[in-house]
Amino acid sequence: MSRMTPFASPLLLGFDAMEKTLERISKASDGYPPYNIERIAAGHGAPERLRITLAVAGFSEEELDVTTEENQLLIRGRQVEQGEHEYLYRGIAARQFQRTFVLADGMQVLGASLKNGLLAVDLIRPEPARMVKKINISVSQ
Repeated sequence: MSRMTPFASPLLLGFDAMEKTLERISKASDGYPPYNIERIAAGHGAPERLRITLAVAGFSEEELDVTTEENQLLIRGRQVEQGEHEYLYRGIAARQFQRTFVLADGMQVLGASLKNGLLAVDLIRPEPARMVKKINISVSQ
C-alpha cells in the first residue's frame, strides 16, 4: 500500500524534491542554539533582506562555521575545551551544534558577523526576471 502525499497530484510536476525537503525539516527539531529571523525592509536602493540571528554566547569566530551546500545554509559551532576547570556549577552549554536552514532557489548569503555573542547571517533574494516564453506548436501530417 503506497501512501498519498500532497505532492502526488498529477498537476504538481517536479516537486518531489520539495517533499523530501519538508520531511528533512520536520525531523530537525533541536532548539539549540536559539535564533531569530527578521525581515529588513528595502531602502536606499538596497533590496529587502532577511537576517538570521543565532545566540552563540561563548563561541569565538574560529569555532563557528557558516557554509552553503546546495540549497541549504549550514551553521556549525564546535567549542574547544581549554585546560582543566573545576566548576562549582556549570549552566553555560559548551556543546557543539549544527543548525540547518533550507533556502529557496535564488537566495544568496550576503555575509555573516559576530557581535556580543550573536551571529547574524544576512540573506537576499533578488527579484527574478519575469519571463514569458512562446512555445511553437508543430503540425504533423
